[in-house]
Amino acid sequence: MAEPLGPIVDAGRAIEVNKVLRSTYLLLAMAIGFAATTAFVGIAMGLPFMGFWPYLIGFFGLSWAVNKTANSSWGILLTFVFTGFIGFAIAPILNVYLQVNPGVVLQSLGMTALAFVGLSIYTVFTRTNFSWLGQFLTVAFFVILGIIVASIFFDLSAFSLLISGLMVFVACALILYQTSRIVLGGETNYVIAANNLFVSIYILFMNLLSIFGIMGDD
Repeated sequence: MAEPLGPIVDAGRAIEVNKVLRSTYLLLAMAIGFAATTAFVGIAMGLPFMGFWPYLIGFFGLSWAVNKTANSSWGILLTFVFTGFIGFAIAPILNVYLQVNPGVVLQSLGMTALAFVGLSIYTVFTRTNFSWLGQFLTVAFFVILGIIVASIFFDLSAFSLLISGLMVFVACALILYQTSRIVLGGETNYVIAANNLFVSIYILFMNLLSIFGIMGDD
């Protein structure tokens, strides 16, 4: 009678998961580095604010393009186009904060890095299944979409701290959910995984920047 192949299959799956995890973090690190470079170039050039609609079209358009081409080398190229676009988009915002209070930017960067590393280490080493967060994130997506639409017609600045707090919570939930999918084999495409984590880190950083700025009266 043939021996069960379970352990061999499990070992092969573990190797594949580790490969996806390494490739994801490598691409993520390069994407963050490229976004930081384009942001500093944008600051040096004194780029003006992009505007709501160009930003929105660029963000969702490039995100869609990355996911559409994720199985080819075009996916990697478009990853850098997308992250470079984000870098240029946030350059004017960072420039304002750097002129008013540079410490807020450093504080936000430090907290973002600490939160991402901590959440990632916990998920990778405990292999906790955070798939249950999927329903919450679906609801959160529609809530955020509603906030974006409402901001077009109404001044929501009085609720900035509350909205930014919600976004920080959602970003942390996204990191847990996405890392869990990679670790447990639910996400096998490292291009999609890296881009999803990049967006989560971007959301986390920008909203921490907003919170620290508000709390510091900046």
